[in-house]
Amino acid sequence: MSNVEAATGRPAAIHQFVAGFSNGDAISNEARVLRDCFRRWGFASEIFCETKRILPELRKDAHDVSSYTPAPSDVVLLHLSIGSPLNEVFRTLPCRKALLYHNVTPPAYYRVINPQTADQLTRGREQVKALADVAQINMADSRYNAEELEAFGYSDVHVLPLVLDLDKLVSSPDRRVTRRFKDGKTNILFVGRCVANKCIEDLLAALAVYTQTVDRDARLIHVGSHAGSEPYYAFLLARCRELGIDEVHFVGSVTQSQLNAYYGLADIFLSMSEHEGFCIPLIEAMVHDVPVVAHAAAAVPETLDGAGVLFHGKDFGLVAETIGRVASDDALRAAIIRGQQERLARYRQRDLESELRRHLQPFLAG
Repeated sequence: MSNVEAATGRPAAIHQFVAGFSNGDAISNEARVLRDCFRRWGFASEIFCETKRILPELRKDAHDVSSYTPAPSDVVLLHLSIGSPLNEVFRTLPCRKALLYHNVTPPAYYRVINPQTADQLTRGREQVKALADVAQINMADSRYNAEELEAFGYSDVHVLPLVLDLDKLVSSPDRRVTRRFKDGKTNILFVGRCVANKCIEDLLAALAVYTQTVDRDARLIHVGSHAGSEPYYAFLLARCRELGIDEVHFVGSVTQSQLNAYYGLADIFLSMSEHEGFCIPLIEAMVHDVPVVAHAAAAVPETLDGAGVLFHGKDFGLVAETIGRVASDDALRAAIIRGQQERLARYRQRDLESELRRHLQPFLAG
């Protein structure tokens, strides 16, 4: 009998493995929330990562994976999102294992812009397939992601939407950001990493048409890190020059108070992304009553769940006209916000902590 088979009692610890640990990262934020849950349940709980993937100022908040010695009764939850040595470590752990899939972006989006990341994503998708029979409990943060796991050979996949701390979104906004951008211009916002699958070049094209045909007094604000995507960022800057648009602000990584300010001054949240496993900024925009206009790709329709305005295809003239209507038609804007509030209420009404506990119950019964 293996150690895992012998470990039938209540675990003393529920730990988490993450491929990277930083501020403002969705998976890192969820790992913190889940750690608090596990500790409330009475378990020891820590977050493990490779030290080189932990932001230096956070190295007291997470631990190097090499320091972890599992007990057979331990539960380890892997957040699976990219190719990582942690995935191989997870496979060999002599303890009970659970997996939460956040999706691995198809490498084709990165092949030209960042071949190294493309290779990492290729490896990640291979590891996803290889882990199909490793964890006793498999979860995904959207039905879209669950179906991908099922296509890779996983069975009995539970859907657990991202467990978020929405209260932090209503903390005080940064006043300097508000003073700089709340000046009467139409602010079109997108929040997300500066990476190719987000199709930020399509945001630029939509802005160009919008300012030429609907409203010259508009700007695009992109919030998100471009670290590791410098070639793509350079391409976007060149594209701005080609399109003749200068009211584009790539503000990079921001603090929580700055992010709250950007949401607070936004007139429209526009997403042209083609691949999202969940897309937390859609929820964040709803919290701030920012009307969402989004390309209906991957998990975006599922996350919006009937809210916002979805479009299929990328007719930039139609997108520009839609933005103009939403920005100027008070009744339409109010109806969209009302629908978003209803969707947000459905999300808040779900007791995700209880759902998580129910999914993990085979390990917790003891």
